[in-house]
Amino acid sequence: MKQKINFIVLSVFCCSVFFSACKIPAVVSKTESKNVPPSFKTSTDTTNSAQLSWQQYFNDDNLSALIDTALANNQELNITLQEIVIARNEVRARKGEYLPFVGIRGAAGVDKVGQYTRDGAVEENLNITPKREFPEFLPDFRGGLFASWELDVWRKLRNARDAAFKRYAASVDGKNFMITNLVAEIADAYYELLAYDNQLLTLRKNIEIQSSALEIVKLQKQAARVTELAVRRFEAEVLHTKSMEFDIRQKIVETENHINLLVGRFPQRVVRLSNEFDKIVPQPLYAGVPAQLLENRADIKKAEQNLEAAKLDIKVAKANFYPSIGLSGGIGLQAFDPTKLIKMPQSILFSLVGDLAAPLVNKNAIKATYYTANAKQLQAVYDYERTVLNAYVEVANQLAKIDNLEKSYDLKSKQVAALNQSIEISTMLFKMARADYMEVLLTQRDALDSKFELIETKMEQLDARVNVYRALGGGWR
Repeated sequence: MKQKINFIVLSVFCCSVFFSACKIPAVVSKTESKNVPPSFKTSTDTTNSAQLSWQQYFNDDNLSALIDTALANNQELNITLQEIVIARNEVRARKGEYLPFVGIRGAAGVDKVGQYTRDGAVEENLNITPKREFPEFLPDFRGGLFASWELDVWRKLRNARDAAFKRYAASVDGKNFMITNLVAEIADAYYELLAYDNQLLTLRKNIEIQSSALEIVKLQKQAARVTELAVRRFEAEVLHTKSMEFDIRQKIVETENHINLLVGRFPQRVVRLSNEFDKIVPQPLYAGVPAQLLENRADIKKAEQNLEAAKLDIKVAKANFYPSIGLSGGIGLQAFDPTKLIKMPQSILFSLVGDLAAPLVNKNAIKATYYTANAKQLQAVYDYERTVLNAYVEVANQLAKIDNLEKSYDLKSKQVAALNQSIEISTMLFKMARADYMEVLLTQRDALDSKFELIETKMEQLDARVNVYRALGGGWR
């Protein structure tokens, strides 16, 4: 008889598995491509500046102090750190799901049943309650241990745990990517602030030159060599240049406040050495090979972890088509009188139940979950490939920008030198009445514009080096 029951149970189990497994719908799968070009240009040197810490790469004590403060106080970064804690707790929760649940339970209550029911007749025959027309309230006291366990035969719960762990790892890589961007953003703003300081210094020097030219024009007017028009034009030019100073001052305030926001503090002066701007010599830049982006870029590592999690989600969704097997049981004491709880074995109760459930009809919800998991996996593949491609393009663009800016800076330096000489020449010719006052004005204006452009080019050079460092995946180590 026992063998017959076991055979029936086994037959039901096998049939459930067969009918469930044979009806799993097919999905479209895609394998991510990790192929990248062998080099950014022609060099295959694997020396990579991304391996340097940001302290080594920037080599500026004031900038390092700002970045240190930001890594401790930046609110957005601290929010991301809490997201990592949340992801870690999700791993812990998923890990607990495939382990047995054990608890303790106690209860006390009363129960009154009708006399002309089966339970009432049993109580009357057992003389549990006094002989009356209606049964009395019957107390019930119980306590004991209970346990339940879903057998993870198809690794559904463990795959869910592993997927949660992958997402936790992705959150850590997301934090690293944020650090990379935070370091780069502070460095960009810092160099921009130095550039504005130098533009302000250049502007003040130019105001001195223009004011001196204005005095010359006034003397020329007194000598009847120029008209009032020339004086007014020079005055207007001086006033225009002076008004530019306040525009630059506003940019300095906004840039300082942007840096203060990034480092998590209220507006205050940002400590810097503005006169060192022209003397900044960046560290030598080594781009390495594109394959190193897969290890150095935190956003690529994050996309890879999310992709692995999406693959595991498909396995979890697929396991829903299979039968779930659960065990539950309990052991404890139960009696209608608290004094009888200690009488054993009469008061002992226990239970052990095996549960087998498999979906057979109306699997729409399970199929929808399965198809959704597959679609998210395809999304994760495309997101990974897009992230790799974007990283390569960013590095290639910034490397080309550095080369072009270097050539542009050399030419603009020569332009500034030539225009500085032109100011002296035009002023001298004007004194000798061999040049018109408009030539002097235009020369001064062109010289100021060229100096501003030279400073901006220097700033763009420094920003390009910062952006290459960010694109290579540096800053988070």
